[in-house]
Amino acid sequence: MSLWVMADTHLSFSPGVSPSWVCVSKPMDRFGGRWTNHAEKIARRWSAVVEAGDTVVIPGDISWAGKLEEAEADLRFLASLPGKKLLGKGNHDYWWTSLSRMRRFLEERGIGGIDFLYNNAFCVEGRVLAGSRGWFLEEHQQTAFDTDYAKLVNRECERLELSLTAADKLRDEHGIDAPALVFLHFPPVWGDFRVDELLDVMLRHGVRECWYGHIHGQYEEPPHFEYRGIRFTNAAADYLDFLPRKII
Repeated sequence: MSLWVMADTHLSFSPGVSPSWVCVSKPMDRFGGRWTNHAEKIARRWSAVVEAGDTVVIPGDISWAGKLEEAEADLRFLASLPGKKLLGKGNHDYWWTSLSRMRRFLEERGIGGIDFLYNNAFCVEGRVLAGSRGWFLEEHQQTAFDTDYAKLVNRECERLELSLTAADKLRDEHGIDAPALVFLHFPPVWGDFRVDELLDVMLRHGVRECWYGHIHGQYEEPPHFEYRGIRFTNAAADYLDFLPRKII
């Protein structure tokens, strides 16, 4: 069994999912040719490498739906693919709600093989997984809307702290020496941008590896970089050309 990652599926199926796997509500090819028929590419390339016993982490921007009920077709699409899926929250996941409500929604509709990486942690293939959304907007850029930058950063730090604390507990319970693997939607480091508060949380828990999404179109950038002893890896779906990246 293996562990995989791929963020930013950006699905937008109508209630009756087309067998051709075409996202009709919000076609993504407006963002570049690589996105043409991207859901069909995901279905085909995912199924070529992921097996039933594997786990795939999707760190955010799962669906364009505005409400949980509107995301049902997108969640059913993911459920139809091989492996267990662990979903994280992205900046476009407006359908996201409480963990209990999302789990109840899936159970009531008979949608299996999906869970949520949200204020919690999971043990997969002898490693512990933690994660959160993160944050990416610098305070001086906030001129078009009223946002409390410090409050948002603190909230994300609290969520990541909850997740990593749960991960540390799982490590103790399972006798795992290796530090937690972290999955964020936003990279806490990109170019000159930094969210040191999030980095400090990871370092306090001994994190050494982090996968992120959100960054699109930067296909010439190297897949990995290191900062403050943490290795960061781009897992955005278009960067991976819609082929999940194997971790373990």
